[in-house]
Amino acid sequence: MNIDRDLESIQEVRNLIAAAKEAQRTLAEFTQEQIDKICCEIAKECASNAQRLAKMAVEETGFGVWQDKVLKNLLGSTITYESCKGMKTVGIIKEDEQRGIIEVGVPMGVVAALIPSTNPTSTTMYKAIISIKAGNAIVISPHPNAKNCILETVRIIKEAAKRAGAPEGIVQCITLTTMEATNALLKSRDIGIILATGGEAMVRAAYSSGNPAIGVGPGNGPAYIEKTADIPVAVRHIIESKTFDNGTICASEQSIITEACIKGKVVEELKKQGGYFLSDAESKLVSGFILRANGTMNPKIVGKSARAIAEMAGITIPNGTKVLISEQSTVGKDNPFSREKLCPILAFYTEENWEKACERSMEILFNEGVGHTMTIHSQDKRIIREFALKKPISRLLVNTPAALGGVGATTNLAPALTLGCGAVGGSATSDNVTALNLINIRRVAYGKRELSQVRGNNPAPPQTEPADDDYVPQNSIGDAKNPSDGFTKEQIEQITKMVIRRLAAEK
Repeated sequence: MNIDRDLESIQEVRNLIAAAKEAQRTLAEFTQEQIDKICCEIAKECASNAQRLAKMAVEETGFGVWQDKVLKNLLGSTITYESCKGMKTVGIIKEDEQRGIIEVGVPMGVVAALIPSTNPTSTTMYKAIISIKAGNAIVISPHPNAKNCILETVRIIKEAAKRAGAPEGIVQCITLTTMEATNALLKSRDIGIILATGGEAMVRAAYSSGNPAIGVGPGNGPAYIEKTADIPVAVRHIIESKTFDNGTICASEQSIITEACIKGKVVEELKKQGGYFLSDAESKLVSGFILRANGTMNPKIVGKSARAIAEMAGITIPNGTKVLISEQSTVGKDNPFSREKLCPILAFYTEENWEKACERSMEILFNEGVGHTMTIHSQDKRIIREFALKKPISRLLVNTPAALGGVGATTNLAPALTLGCGAVGGSATSDNVTALNLINIRRVAYGKRELSQVRGNNPAPPQTEPADDDYVPQNSIGDAKNPSDGFTKEQIEQITKMVIRRLAAEK
């Protein structure tokens, strides 16, 4: 007997959600200390397997550099746990006796977690830890192209959680990866919240599911090198960021904007540090590999090295080339260089001054990546503040590699592999998502004022009003030609309402 795979996958999802829901009911009774113990054990076990899982991810997906994925795995495990271990998320999390307010952390229930192929193992670790920290269960939907390394990561997490006393079923993962399974997960009424990290279509599906969702749109952050910048350091930061795991972090720089007065120095420094400027002909060849026919990013270039991309395009580049750079003067959906490129390719724009650079960066962001992240390299605090005030982004990173600064590795932002894009980017939050985004807060409020105190000097209304039948005008009927003479506006309105009610009753 043949069993329909789609139907089988839907049933698997239903079973996983049911088990997770039951486990979460038990976890909801755990103390903060018990939950922290589980998260600590998960983090330690994931960290001890960081290298093996990193290699698995690269072998399976073909994306990135395993040595860099080790650091991502540590970010998703140890660093994530260290950032939230002192965070109160369950039970009474805050009490203010003076104001008479008590705040209680309430889990959202079951978290549906979509895992991308670009950061598969690290995102799985991170989402599992912040979900359990918030008192939730988690059901993971793995990207089909990274299924094996995600399943192995889940196995490690489940064993660690069990050793620490977590209820059976608190972490679940789909094994029959179909679109129908993912849709069933997203639309289940037993899901408390969706954490969607992946392609734009998947994020839109999460938001249209009918369940609460936190989604992440594409990144397309420009890096502005302002004339007061330390140019060698700025270039080093950009190269380090764009080559880290071959550019698979969505916060990484996608273009460079600089000023005409320092262009020569910036170009020279980029060449010195491994940047290769493509000719017009070479740019045309490379541009053919950036997007697919449907206008989306070509997965063949994702996480590949500059040399691998050059070979695909049939061009020769010098030994030691780290990043391919193309000078551009336009921005648009039809210009692949002005779009998100999760690989070591950068567009390069030159503007007259910082005001023009400001305009160009906004043009790039509104083309794609609005609400996400951008970087500025500058020593001028006034200009930095101007960019902070005007840019449609959730993170403005200053003098740091964007890929690492955005996820909190080289900045003091919360360590996170889900970066909210705010309302302008179609996201429910602009935060680096943490466990605090995965709880509701129940508030207990003691009465502190009486109604008379709230009224102050404002008089109270009359306690009773006459019934309709008892209504007696206080003045005469007046002239027959003008029966409203002597009546106030309020009296006329009251009589009209009374007549309408009587007519309605007679019907």
